[in-house]
Amino acid sequence: MVKAPENSPESIRFRESWDAKKPATVYKTPERLPDGTPCTAATVILRTKGCEWWWKSGCTFCGYFNDVRDDVTSDDLHAQWEEAKKRTNNFEECSMVKVYTSGTFFEDKENPPDWQETVLKETYENGLHLVIEAQAHLCKEEKIRWVAERHPGCTVAIGLEAYDDAVLRFNCNKGFNTKQWHQAVDILRENGLRVKSYLLFKPPFMSEGDAVEQTSSWIRAVAPLSDEISINPMNIQKKTIVDRIHRARQYRPPWLWSLVEMIKNVHEDVRPVSAENATDGCRIIVHPTAAGMIRGSHNCGECDQEVAAAIERYSVSADIREFDGIDCYCKEIWENEIRLDRSLPLPLGIGRDRRVSMDKVLRAP
Repeated sequence: MVKAPENSPESIRFRESWDAKKPATVYKTPERLPDGTPCTAATVILRTKGCEWWWKSGCTFCGYFNDVRDDVTSDDLHAQWEEAKKRTNNFEECSMVKVYTSGTFFEDKENPPDWQETVLKETYENGLHLVIEAQAHLCKEEKIRWVAERHPGCTVAIGLEAYDDAVLRFNCNKGFNTKQWHQAVDILRENGLRVKSYLLFKPPFMSEGDAVEQTSSWIRAVAPLSDEISINPMNIQKKTIVDRIHRARQYRPPWLWSLVEMIKNVHEDVRPVSAENATDGCRIIVHPTAAGMIRGSHNCGECDQEVAAAIERYSVSADIREFDGIDCYCKEIWENEIRLDRSLPLPLGIGRDRRVSMDKVLRAP
C-alpha cells in the first residue's frame, strides 16, 4: 500500500505550526447516555502524536494526521485538557465527554499514561460518561483492566470499518483483522466496558452496489456483539489515498440513497433500538459527515437535505417510517447505477459525477 504524502517537509511544517497546548477543537452536541437519557456531550479532539498504525503505514481514508504534532509532550496534553475544561466551564451541563486522540486513547506510545489517568479519573469522579477510541489489536487485557479500574463502564469505540479481512487489508489498509476485533470485544466485555463499533460505508476500491450489500452483511454480523454501531459514510479527507483517487475521478463518495437502502436492508434483521431504549439492544447510528457536499455523501443536490435529515432522525428513533414519502428524480439514476454495479464485472463500479456537465467530467482534475 502506497502511503499518503503526510511526511513531506511541507506537511510536517504545516502540522508543527499548530499550538501544542491547544486542542484541535472542543464543542457540545445533544446526545444520549447509555441508558437512553437525553444529555449534552462535550467532544474534545486533541493534538497528539497521532496513531501508532499511521507511523508504520496508515489507513487509506483517514486524514487525522493533519491535526497531529510529532513533539507533543505530557505537559502539552495536560494543557490541552485544561483548555478544554476552560472552554466548557469545566464541562458545565455535560453528562458525557468524548475524548478523541487521532488514534488509540490508552496506547502508551501515543499518549502518556499519566495524562490518560488524569482524563479517566477526572471524568469518572465528576460523573461524566466517557467515550474513547481504540484500534482492536491494541485492546490488551492488562491495559483494558487498568482503564476499567479508573473509569468503570466507559465506552470504547473501535474503528472496525469492515467485517471482512480482505476489505480490511486491501481496501482500508487497517492494522488488524476480524479475529483481533473479536478478541478485543471479549476483553472489553469481561471488564465491564461498553463496545461501540465503527463501520465504513463504501471504502475505496469498492463499487456502490458492493458497498450496499457488504455493509448490510457487516451490520448483521457485528450488531449482536456491539452496544452501538456507528456507520460512517466515506467523506474525502485531505492528503489521503482516497483524496488521491477522488481527484483522479476513480472514486465517488456514496449516494445518500445507498444509506437509506442499507438501513432498509438490515432493519428487520437487526431490529435496532431507539436512543430512548438504548439498553434494550444495539443502536444503529448513521451520521453522513459533509452530507450534500461533493466530498461527502450526496445525491443530486435538490433532495440531499431532506434525505440526510431523515437518516439522522432514524439514528435517534430507529423508526423505518422516517423514510416514507421521500422521493426524487435522481433516485432512478441511483437505482440504475446499483443495478449495473451488480451485473457488470467492474470492481470500481460505474459511478459518475452527479452534479457536473460531461465536459467537466472529461477534463483532467
